[in-house]
Amino acid sequence: MTTTLFDGSPANVAAAPRLDHLVPARAPWSGYIHRGETLRIIDSEGQQAVDTLFYRADDFAERYSGQDTLRAQGSAYLGLGTRILSNEGRVMATITADTCGRHDTSAGACSCESNTVRFGHHTKYLHACRENFVLEVARYGMTKRDIVPNINFFMNVPIAPNGDLVIADGISEPGGIVEMVAEMDLLCVISNCPQVNNPCNGFNPTPVRVQILPAPGI
Repeated sequence: MTTTLFDGSPANVAAAPRLDHLVPARAPWSGYIHRGETLRIIDSEGQQAVDTLFYRADDFAERYSGQDTLRAQGSAYLGLGTRILSNEGRVMATITADTCGRHDTSAGACSCESNTVRFGHHTKYLHACRENFVLEVARYGMTKRDIVPNINFFMNVPIAPNGDLVIADGISEPGGIVEMVAEMDLLCVISNCPQVNNPCNGFNPTPVRVQILPAPGI
């Protein structure tokens, strides 16, 4: 079985994953990825933002840095070939397959507080990505102080002529994938975004699938 990448080339999706997990709409997930393994995120129904953080598995103080990642690649978005960097300047993972074309790492994660500011006090009770992150990192002894600006896989955030970030309709098709090879042992933390007040999820959060494929030759 193959699927077509953003650059038109085929990606092999036949390898059997060692983990295959369906993340329900609005829910968090986390798991360890060993060096050389491939993390595959599948946008099951399309237009679903997947907020993602990475931590070095044996030292959570080393974690994803959006600033270093963007500066190193000279682009406002993540995509095929992007090297995902840590706050220590080391490569955590490399994106090796992508059907979407670009992924955001500037707009951050929604929270109850930001929902209130952006959409009104009647939205404060709504569950949000930051709350998902807090719940999930607590399993590893971390707190909200350990949550840094994240990647928003499949989220469409064009930059307006005046420099504003615009959260627009998603461009990811149903079954879309992004794959990245771990360059070190990692902890991955995901919030399958529950936002319903802007179009980042098509106003309808849906499940996504997370797979971890073994390193070649294993």
